[in-house]
Amino acid sequence: MVTPARSMMYRVNVLAAFAVCIAAQVLAKCYDPSPAFLLPSQELFSRNKSFFASIDSAIDTLVTSDLFNGSSFAIEVTSSHETLWSRYHTAKVLNKTRGTRHVDGDTRFRIASITKTFTTLALLQQHAAGNFSIDDTIDKYIHELQDKDEFSIPWKDITLRSLASQLSGIPRELSFDLLPELPDPSELGLPVVSREGLPACDQYVPSGAPCQRSDLIARLKRTPPLFAPNQKSTYSNVAFELLGLAVENVTGLPYEDVLTQNILKPVGMGNTSITKPDDSTGAIPNTPDNAWDYRLGVQAPTGALYTSPLDMSKYLRHILTHYNGLTPTSNWFQPASYASSASSFYGMPWEIFRTTSILDPNTRPTTFITKGGNLSGYASMIFLLPDYDIGITLLVAGSEDTLTKLRETVTVPLVRAVDELIAADAEKTYAGLYIATGSTLNTSLTLTASAAHGLEITSFISNSTDALSALAPLKLEAGLSRSAWRAQLVPTFLYKNQSAVPPAGELWRLQMVSNKDEENGPHANVWDDECITDEDWAMYAGIPLTEFVMWRDEEGRVMEVEASGFRVKMRKQEEKEQKQGWSEMIEGRSGGSAQSVLVQ
Repeated sequence: MVTPARSMMYRVNVLAAFAVCIAAQVLAKCYDPSPAFLLPSQELFSRNKSFFASIDSAIDTLVTSDLFNGSSFAIEVTSSHETLWSRYHTAKVLNKTRGTRHVDGDTRFRIASITKTFTTLALLQQHAAGNFSIDDTIDKYIHELQDKDEFSIPWKDITLRSLASQLSGIPRELSFDLLPELPDPSELGLPVVSREGLPACDQYVPSGAPCQRSDLIARLKRTPPLFAPNQKSTYSNVAFELLGLAVENVTGLPYEDVLTQNILKPVGMGNTSITKPDDSTGAIPNTPDNAWDYRLGVQAPTGALYTSPLDMSKYLRHILTHYNGLTPTSNWFQPASYASSASSFYGMPWEIFRTTSILDPNTRPTTFITKGGNLSGYASMIFLLPDYDIGITLLVAGSEDTLTKLRETVTVPLVRAVDELIAADAEKTYAGLYIATGSTLNTSLTLTASAAHGLEITSFISNSTDALSALAPLKLEAGLSRSAWRAQLVPTFLYKNQSAVPPAGELWRLQMVSNKDEENGPHANVWDDECITDEDWAMYAGIPLTEFVMWRDEEGRVMEVEASGFRVKMRKQEEKEQKQGWSEMIEGRSGGSAQSVLVQ
């Protein structure tokens, strides 16, 4: 016969063993799950644009510097729906003979290596259409590379994906050699050498004639690899020149026609082209060596495009609404490899930057999906922040230092402002006291929202039990004080009723999150910074205990929360009811009895 005491001991032992099992899998302390909220709505952005005034003011101060006298620039900030803010600046010292006299949203700039994102998008479109696989090797689509005796680079091991992800290990350039630029090589301690075997195009010839396919293949026959394929990420322009040839192969069209038909026309980018536009439309720097007239030939897929700020906003809106739906085999924003710093990663072909230096507390990450580009006299950069539904275009004709200063001035305050805006909106939408409906269960839940802690369950009484304190040891170290952790909900971006229009029943996941102990310094324990994501750590009778469903009314307010694993729905209390309910909860707790707490 099993006595009540033995039954209780058995239950405790089972829970303890379960907790040990979970802890063995999840030893890391993931301080700030990200993203913390759903994406901001179009209406939220439309109603709240005042924070751009402070960015405008900071730029007003910045452009008084002499650095900006010879530089024109354009900045566009867009959501996935609309342009939110723009700023244009025309250099005081303009090109005397060519170029626009006034920079606006239609002014053309060269965007150099941002072209790589268009090449990759064209690649993914062909993959989605079934015309090839991004995991095919490049020699399948460029027949010259199939003669392995002619090359030291192992083309049979280099896939289209590894080329687009900067993981091919092949050299950086077809051209851009120091030799033609050095009148006296001895000034760098270099010997005089022959030009035999160098391409007869681009910088190597006085005419600057663009290199062609044959020049690229001939150069690659004489060039060894830098690394074995997929061993180490390193930047390569040649990789995208080869991808351009592969796209031409499967479509039977010139690269420029592929972009025009499949990207530029569908997105509505009428001011974007590989062909040089009329000089009167361009921001042309007042420097003799600017690249406005530079032709790229076979190198076009790596950096040839001319475009305007307004066109780039259209492009970023397209990406924000399609990045995870281009092909079922890939989320375009996921990293493919790490670069040399702890904060930088390569994607396809993105340069991804994650930092904890913008938001408070300083464990909260911000992720920028970026791509930069440089040609003589031009510097450009795009930034996509999928956690905030934001895209930023920054185009400069002039000094590269101009872009560096503008990047910091725009991105940092923008992220902080939007982060605060979303948190404040979440507080209005979700925060409140929710009480079980349709039963006599003593069950209630309190939600708060803040930028620092996301959407937080501050109290969850389930059938007279403090559910949070009961669950915490399953995920965290045993014996932690209540102040050492919090119960944060993180969005899944899925819905219980996915087929509704719009989808209904937001699905969120509960995480028990350790609060960072700053008293011992941010690196008291080095391994505290490790974080292995685990969003599905507790199941009960086949349903996740971590799943919470948010149901909104017709006005968009969350009025009901469903705790799926607990088999309970809780209704939001109106303000008067909330005050009464919280008062009763406090009285009940002060009396020392969980049974006293809010019986519905």
